[in-house]
Amino acid sequence: MPSRPISAFAAEEEQRVLGLKPVLAPAHGSYGDHPHQVYDAWPAEDPGAPLVILLHGGYWRYDRMHLTPFAAYLARQGFDVLLPGFRRSGGAGGYPGTFDDVARLTDTLPQGRPYVLAGHCSGGHLALWCAARGLLPPGSRWHTRSLPAAVLALAPITDLTATRRDRLSDDAALQLLGGPERFEERLPSVDPLTLLRGPGTTGVPTVLLHGAVDEEVPLTQYADYAAVHRDLRTVVLPGTGHYTLIEPGAPAARAVAATLGELCARP
Repeated sequence: MPSRPISAFAAEEEQRVLGLKPVLAPAHGSYGDHPHQVYDAWPAEDPGAPLVILLHGGYWRYDRMHLTPFAAYLARQGFDVLLPGFRRSGGAGGYPGTFDDVARLTDTLPQGRPYVLAGHCSGGHLALWCAARGLLPPGSRWHTRSLPAAVLALAPITDLTATRRDRLSDDAALQLLGGPERFEERLPSVDPLTLLRGPGTTGVPTVLLHGAVDEEVPLTQYADYAAVHRDLRTVVLPGTGHYTLIEPGAPAARAVAATLGELCARP
């Protein structure tokens, strides 16, 4: 089944933003031995600048290069930005490798500093999952008490069951979890919506920001998650699509930077 048709507005937005030239980071590093366990860094001029770890989207398949212009933009707004890579679906990643890497990078890269974890699209899913790692059973390989100071999820995937049902991005959710025969078994430990049922909160201050005319991630994902997360803050930007959130200098990106500033200023 092919991807869903989109409007001319959405097609132009996608081409414009994803067509931006990648920005080379001034610093790089690694958090493991695998070639994908690396990160780009945009250190802020102010040594006391707040730390933001930015998780890229691409339905768990694509690399981080499309997000380098936005990472550089956030650095210019006064944030200390880390943009990590991780193993991805269709290659060395998917379940469990993608989740192993994201757990490892969030456990190690902050080096004891408080940080805001932000993610776009499937990166938003991973950010919300990280906030919920404290809800996993203590025996889980991903359980932790070391959580982000706050999470900002941008047009995120929140519900893998709905993602499978709607066949988003050519069955990306099935690919992530290893196919239909393993989907239900693996879902409870990696699905933000499932993890929230019952507790109703992760205990991590969380903002979910979505464009009102997003054609890539259905607004039902936003609404269904908001209905379960009792202390979630939600922001819907009118006239905004999926990719403008990460377009440097666009009004939506300025709103993202302002929201990050508010989260970083929390005690």
